[in-house]
Amino acid sequence: PRDAAGDDVRNLMLSPLAGHDPAMLLDARPLAGQILDLLEGTPRFHQLSAKFAVQLDAGENLAMLEHPHDLWLSALRLGQQTWLAFGLAGCPADGQVLGAVPADQGLALVRAVLERFLDLATPAQSRMRQLLEVCSATDFIDGLGLAIRRDAAVLAWRREPRSVSWLGVLPQAQSVALGVAPPQGRLTPAMLRGASRVAREHGDGSLRLSPWQSLVLTNLQAQHIDHAQAGLSALGLLCHDHEPLARISACTGASGCAKALGETKADAVTLAALLGPGVPGSVHLSGCPRSCAVAHVAPATLLARAPGRYDLYLRDARLPGFGALRATDLTLNEAGAMLDLPTEHLDD
Repeated sequence: PRDAAGDDVRNLMLSPLAGHDPAMLLDARPLAGQILDLLEGTPRFHQLSAKFAVQLDAGENLAMLEHPHDLWLSALRLGQQTWLAFGLAGCPADGQVLGAVPADQGLALVRAVLERFLDLATPAQSRMRQLLEVCSATDFIDGLGLAIRRDAAVLAWRREPRSVSWLGVLPQAQSVALGVAPPQGRLTPAMLRGASRVAREHGDGSLRLSPWQSLVLTNLQAQHIDHAQAGLSALGLLCHDHEPLARISACTGASGCAKALGETKADAVTLAALLGPGVPGSVHLSGCPRSCAVAHVAPATLLARAPGRYDLYLRDARLPGFGALRATDLTLNEAGAMLDLPTEHLDD
C-alpha cells in the first residue's frame, strides 16, 4: 500500500486476464485503477478491515466467481449499454443481484457503498455480512444516494459460469496466455526468476497473480508456448491441470498455525503422489474447521483430526459446512485410495 495505515491493494479482485480475456464486456483495468486510488488515497477508508474486499468482474472466461466479497460488481449488457450489476456480502456465483448502475458509475457506486458502510457499522461490524444482520440490503441501497436500476431485467440476471482451467494455455483476444502454479503456493526465487525470464522473452514482460495461488504470463507468442512450458515445468512449476498436485489446496498447516491439527502442506504433497492423473474435482486439506485458505467449499475436503489423520467430506449443496461426511480418521493412503475412485463411486 502507498500509506502504512492502509491495507488496500489486496482488497480488490480482478480476473487474472483483465483487459485480455476474449469474453470480457469491458476492460476492467481503468476502473480498477480508480478504485485502488480511492482506497489508497482516502484516509477514512483506511478504517476498513484488512479483509474488507471488493470484486470487479468484467465477464471474463477466467474468473473466480465463488469467493465471497463485501461488495462485488459484475458487467452485463442490457440493450446497447454495459451496466455493472452488484451484490453485497456474497459473490457473482450466488445470484443475489441487488441492482445495477451504468458502467461509468462504477466508481461512484464503490465510493457510496464504502461511505455508507462506515456510516452505519459499529466497531464490532467489520464486514458487510455483519452489518446486514441488522440493516437490510434494501435499506442499505436506499441510502446510497444513487440512481440504482432494480427492474426485473437486472434482478433476474445471473452471471454465467464458464468451465475454464486456470492452468495451461489460456486464450486471449489476440494471442495466448499461460497459467502456471508453484506447488502449494510456495514460489522459490528460481521459479520467479525463471517465470520472469519467459515473460520477457516470449510475452509482454508481465506476471499476474491469480486467486488460485498461481501466475499468469500474458501475451505470449503461440509458437513458443511448448518451449516456455517445458522450461517452467523444469523449474518445478505446475503447467497442466491434469497434474494431481494442481488439484489440491491446503492451509498453512501446523507449522504456521497453532489451530491446525496436521501438517497440511506436506500432507498435500504426499497425497498428490497417491493420486492418478485427472482426479475429478479438487481437494482441500484444512487443518481445522475454520478452513481459512478456501472461502468456498471444495468438492472434497480433508479435515485434519490428528497428525496424518483426516475426515473426508464431499460437497453437498443441501448440507451446511463442508458437506456430507464420507469417512473418518483416514490415513493419507486411505484418503488417496478413496479420492482416486471415480466420483460416482465416492457418492455411493
